[in-house]
Amino acid sequence: MRFSQKISSITSSLAVAVALLAAAPASAGTVSAPADTVFKANGNPIITHKYTADPAALVHDGKVYLYAGHDEAPLDFHFYRMNEWLVFSSPDMENWTEHPVPLKPSDFKWAKGDAWAAEVTEKDGKFYWYVTVTHDDTKPGKAIGVAVAESPIGPFKDARGSALITNDMTTGTSIDWDDIDPTVFIDDDGQAYLFWGNTKAYYAKLKDNMVELDGPIKTIDNLPHFTEAPFVHKHKGNYYLSYAYQFPEKTAYAMSKSIEGPWEYKGILNELAGNSNTNHQAIIDFKGKTYFIYHTGGIQPNGGSFRRSVAIDEIFYNPDETMKRVVMTTEGVAPAKEGTKSAAKKNRRK
Repeated sequence: MRFSQKISSITSSLAVAVALLAAAPASAGTVSAPADTVFKANGNPIITHKYTADPAALVHDGKVYLYAGHDEAPLDFHFYRMNEWLVFSSPDMENWTEHPVPLKPSDFKWAKGDAWAAEVTEKDGKFYWYVTVTHDDTKPGKAIGVAVAESPIGPFKDARGSALITNDMTTGTSIDWDDIDPTVFIDDDGQAYLFWGNTKAYYAKLKDNMVELDGPIKTIDNLPHFTEAPFVHKHKGNYYLSYAYQFPEKTAYAMSKSIEGPWEYKGILNELAGNSNTNHQAIIDFKGKTYFIYHTGGIQPNGGSFRRSVAIDEIFYNPDETMKRVVMTTEGVAPAKEGTKSAAKKNRRK
């Protein structure tokens, strides 16, 4: 697959050079675009010059900031090889800017590798990036760290000098990779909650400083077939907890009137994400529409479970505020424009 690029205010020769880079086959996988490269999404997947996975997204000052892990596994390597996280921004979900690499596992001195699923949130003008890494041998297993920055594109630095969550803090399972896939939800009263887990769903309150727990770690035990990738959002007074379901993974969801539950299972939200065993989601509201951001193995011929690609489609609510199942498309989403009436409104999204 190929993607098109648009550069407005630079010389025509440079524009041609960038276009040639964009036309490189996706099978290259590890080809890096120059810093602050502008490109146009041409359907799904939205990024085709490198493999991207485990999307997270933040809306800030009229832009969407998309964060993703960088899948770098060669064709003969049948597991995850992820050495850095990436950041992209867009004012309209069509024209995107890739910024310089903002964070790597090596930025955490106590970690020894693996840029697994992560999420960024903003509070009081600072941006906190909760990441999954492999802890060094002093505390084996996966761990969750926190980085902080003054800007959504960084530079980010370790906010604690130590892990926020380590495997010895959770006893819900005997595996050492249950402390993965962090997501943070900040409620209307300003209280922040950290959710995470694999095969067991955990959550805890965060202190106002966003880098310490504020109370005990709790578990959510009534999510059918919970695998990983929890994500929480709120709409019209309802809380929605979506997560990866079974393996290979679909996305399912539950609803509650309280951030601490009880959660009522509602069903499947997204089917198997073609050619990928995993399914990892983010849900955002932007310019009057709700977007479901996920990954697939959709770049061919070499996409797959360890060479994934981020995609975006709209998602809608039913009249009773349950959610419609996602329709995954190759066309992707139309440019988001402020104040434009959309199919989302017709489907009672708001």
